[in-house]
Amino acid sequence: MPEDYFDERVAQRYETYWPETFEPGVIDAAVSFLVDLAGSGAVLELGIGTGRIALPLSRRGVRVHGIELSPAMVEQLRATPDAEDIGVTIGDFATARVEGTFTLAFLVRNTIMNLTSQDEQVECFRNVAAHLEPGGCFVIEVIVPALRQLPPGETVRAFTVTPTHLGFDEYTDLVAQISFSHHYWVVDGELETFSAPFRYVWPSELDLMARLAGMTLRERWSDWNREPFTGDSRSHISVWEKTA
Repeated sequence: MPEDYFDERVAQRYETYWPETFEPGVIDAAVSFLVDLAGSGAVLELGIGTGRIALPLSRRGVRVHGIELSPAMVEQLRATPDAEDIGVTIGDFATARVEGTFTLAFLVRNTIMNLTSQDEQVECFRNVAAHLEPGGCFVIEVIVPALRQLPPGETVRAFTVTPTHLGFDEYTDLVAQISFSHHYWVVDGELETFSAPFRYVWPSELDLMARLAGMTLRERWSDWNREPFTGDSRSHISVWEKTA
């Protein structure tokens, strides 16, 4: 099972650390995209966290159940108004099972990379397929690995530089596709830090994982607003459909 890096401190400060992900335009675009795919069926969110996406989905009438490894993150979700309609299973979303079937499962904000081996990522796709109804969809939001952006001979790349937040990726194992993300924040005049390992994964690799689980690529975009995905895209929203 993956290690739980999202402890009480991170859970309580999640919106403080990453405020850009809580901007209304960001949330509204993602929720509208997912509502279109969900139809009238139930939805499963892997890595539901504090409910950043699940809560607005539920408020729009979508039945949402989540899987989450971190009890601290779920505690923050439970303290939020309207959270009583959202079910949560504590566990590893690569293996945890939930009763019932779903028309849509989704995984946002690079969370597939929290599974730090290829085997775990493959199991995640298989687990999702076991929960989906025939014709159901699996959506992932994730970055395109930024190896081309590394300076020659370097293994570290800054991805956020602001007066209050420094973030950089350290590529430690190019064979196993492992990097560590390091964050430094200034919060109320104090320095706070966070580091965690990730396994970056290529779009074509995800497509193969989907095929192994009986799903095929339905669409791929650069963002939630359905901008075209190109060779210059820094991230992608991919949708696979269960065919078997």
